[in-house]
Amino acid sequence: MIDFEALRQQGRACGFTHVARLDPATIELREDVRAMCASGKCRMYGKSWSCPPACGTLEELRARISRYREGILVQTVGQLEDSMDGEGMMEAEALHKQHFSDMHELLRRDYPDMMAIGAGTCTRCKQCSYPDAPCRFPDRMTSSMEALGMLVLEVCKDNGLTYYYGPNTIAYTSCFLLM
Repeated sequence: MIDFEALRQQGRACGFTHVARLDPATIELREDVRAMCASGKCRMYGKSWSCPPACGTLEELRARISRYREGILVQTVGQLEDSMDGEGMMEAEALHKQHFSDMHELLRRDYPDMMAIGAGTCTRCKQCSYPDAPCRFPDRMTSSMEALGMLVLEVCKDNGLTYYYGPNTIAYTSCFLLM
């Protein structure tokens, strides 16, 4: 049995604003979310091992996720000067990625078979080797929740975690699936 309170404390110590229990059975992988990737909104489709189509089909991902019985959602909420504060958004994203990396390293000790799912494309390498060579760090590469077809708002709602914290805030959300 997973000690959720210990995981919450670890997450908070890593810097996350919120840590919530995640029931993997609530995760729905949606074709319409994957279609947003294919539309080129973030410009990473077909350019990274962590993004579609390289990260797997929805069927492959559903099979992989179905092996997990527990998980946690982690969030970093940043305060913005105004709704156009791009610098504040990037600072919050960088903080979230650092918190996520720190938690990933901590959890790897106790959960070597976990599935770490981040926010945004994997940035472990300065330049992804896709498609010319295999991923340099396949055990540390992370796809985003959206790349896997998750509607983050829905996953948060289904697991009792707030997604929107009001004007002039931004929330970055990731998760870890644990065995």
